[in-house]
Amino acid sequence: MAAIFKLIQLLIPDRNKVPKKIKSAGLDLSIYIIVAAVLGTVLTGYIAYRASLSEQKFFSLSLLALFTGLLFESFRITNNWKHVIYKFIWSYFFSLLCFLPGKKEVNYIFENHIKMWPYYFIVIFSLITVSIYKDKVIAKLTEGITLLLSLSLIYWVIDYGFINIDHWFIQVLLILSLFLSVFSIINALTYFKLSKTIRLILSTWSTIVMFAFAIDNIIRVFQNEDIETTKYLSQGLYIALQYFLLGVSAVYIMQNMILLSGFLPNKNGNYKVDLRNHKRDHIERYSDQQVSILSSILCIIFTTTVYGLNYKYQILPRHTMIWLLFLIFPLILILIEKVGAQLARVTLR
Repeated sequence: MAAIFKLIQLLIPDRNKVPKKIKSAGLDLSIYIIVAAVLGTVLTGYIAYRASLSEQKFFSLSLLALFTGLLFESFRITNNWKHVIYKFIWSYFFSLLCFLPGKKEVNYIFENHIKMWPYYFIVIFSLITVSIYKDKVIAKLTEGITLLLSLSLIYWVIDYGFINIDHWFIQVLLILSLFLSVFSIINALTYFKLSKTIRLILSTWSTIVMFAFAIDNIIRVFQNEDIETTKYLSQGLYIALQYFLLGVSAVYIMQNMILLSGFLPNKNGNYKVDLRNHKRDHIERYSDQQVSILSSILCIIFTTTVYGLNYKYQILPRHTMIWLLFLIFPLILILIEKVGAQLARVTLR
């Protein structure tokens, strides 16, 4: 996968960089593109033929909802359908590489590769989006977002029952998580200066928490039954919504994975230089603007109330409630700010 990512970066340049003029080496890439297109078309026909002969089910409405979410978010990022189509085409041809036999694959079963094919496409499409639109994909983090993530993690840990697991490794992780959560809460409730070190810590912590939630969400979503097998329309729509939202978040999951993998040494790179650049990315993505203490208090009251009620009455699955709160609470803050601004205008009059 790393090799594919490097190839993507070579073939599809970063739109934020000024392209350099390269002297022609007498190599006409259009010939290779045409050959690849022909081979891809032939392979697609063969895939369709083999899929029609098999009794296995390879595609579903759930996958369609997943693709829809992926394409929707891609358009939201690029705001250009042509770019989405180009990325789709590149991703499609790159994803066909999944039909190559693996190094340790003794018995090659074509149908197994058909099953993996859609997920290869999703990963490669996300990689291309991250590679080209890095600045747009990397979300700007704030103390408020980290606070919400930390409170959600505490609920997640309690609801899962991790605190009842008597294992030293789990306990060490829980202690570290509690320490970093408390650290983020203290920062949100005070006006301590957000130094580069603090921003690096909070950004890394936020990335870890978001990635953990993303993995949990992926597992939970794929545990659902297929939309076609549901008895009720409402149930099918609920499952479709989960897959759609997963498709929307796929690009950001990939970006968080890349942000975390940057801390690992690379065999072919200069680790010190790479690590320095990676730290800079984390620091730059974290805002040095501090949130108001009142907003932090509202966040604590609201999230603990909602999570407490959900823990007691199991209104929604934990992963759904967490992602729903990520969506709702910022909207509540925006609404409060608008109401406050209107009241201020009325008072001035």
